Amino acid sequence: MSAATAQVQAIAKPTACLALADGTIFYGHGFGATGTTTAELCFNTAMTGYQEIMTDPSYAGQVVTFTFPHIGNVGVNPEDDETGEPVAAGMVVKWDPTEPSNWRATERLIDWLEKRGRIGIGGLDTRRLTRAIRHQGAPHVAIAHDPDGNFDIEALIAEARAFSGLEGLDLAKEVTCAQSYKWDEMRWAWPDGYPKQDNPRHKVVALDYGAKRNILRCLASAGCDVTVLPATATADEVLALNPDGVFLSNGPGDPAATGQYAVPMIKTILDTTDLPVFGICLGHQMLALALGARTIKMNHGHHGANHPVKDKDTGKVEITSMNHGFAVDTASLPDGVVETHVSLFDGSNCGLRMENRPVFSVQYHPEASPGPMDSYYLFERFAQAMDERA
Repeated sequence: MSAATAQVQAIAKPTACLALADGTIFYGHGFGATGTTTAELCFNTAMTGYQEIMTDPSYAGQVVTFTFPHIGNVGVNPEDDETGEPVAAGMVVKWDPTEPSNWRATERLIDWLEKRGRIGIGGLDTRRLTRAIRHQGAPHVAIAHDPDGNFDIEALIAEARAFSGLEGLDLAKEVTCAQSYKWDEMRWAWPDGYPKQDNPRHKVVALDYGAKRNILRCLASAGCDVTVLPATATADEVLALNPDGVFLSNGPGDPAATGQYAVPMIKTILDTTDLPVFGICLGHQMLALALGARTIKMNHGHHGANHPVKDKDTGKVEITSMNHGFAVDTASLPDGVVETHVSLFDGSNCGLRMENRPVFSVQYHPEASPGPMDSYYLFERFAQAMDERA
């Protein structure tokens, strides 16, 4: 073998590996942290927002396949983090991350992942991988990055098969805040960044099942004085703060598992007060469970920023951002609870409300604003409900 041939082979040698529980293997180029991790594999169709996706607590226990190939081209910056550190277990991309080209960038995606212990793999056929997820369901995987390209394939497959999966798993306790805190930062605005809410009208308690910062900013921008409590907070702890409204945040894992402690708290709030209640994503599912509905595991979930959702009350179609692997079973909604929104992709439930009470929730993420402002009315509706109760 010539020296030139050996050099080409050395360059082309895979430095990362993605092993599916069914034995399928994908090789690629590793970046970010080295090592191995196991998770559920999902795909996200958003064209922007990879940093927000990686730091969204709802992605705990998941490796994200990005269907859009240009990942890393705008770098990363502290303002776009949805929580303090990346929560998604890893990322899979078509093309290796490029050098950042954006005035807001403070760091390269590759360096950011490495410092924060998250593995990335590039050079994969993400279309093939996405089709496999859609047809077969979200697989359990092991993702490995070794600069020397040494992989124990059988061991990786065994690790993927040993992963317990998200069904029955309570992950909210792993991503929630350790103690309560106040939030007054509002939505980003040019040229000053994030202004402070210095004239709030309503006291809101937000239950943190994995809350995204931009949701809290939207609450503050709607005139709320926000106090965030851990996921395990009791009804007594919520009501001790004398709130005007209660917010149930997004989060990861199986809603039925988190509901073991969250549902009794929500039921008490509903049964003993007339407080407005607003839920998003996992918070939507928690509210549904508290009202007597069921949740189900989806085949591959909804993850993206282009999901059309119909408001059944108005007929309006909103372009929404979604990130969920479980859904509320529409057929299980009890009397007195109305389905308000449905997915135009598959007809799954995307919203509910109680009849004659200011209690409502949506499955999608109105704060992510892909519409861009299609769904912001939900925060205003929550504030209006508190105005009317005052």
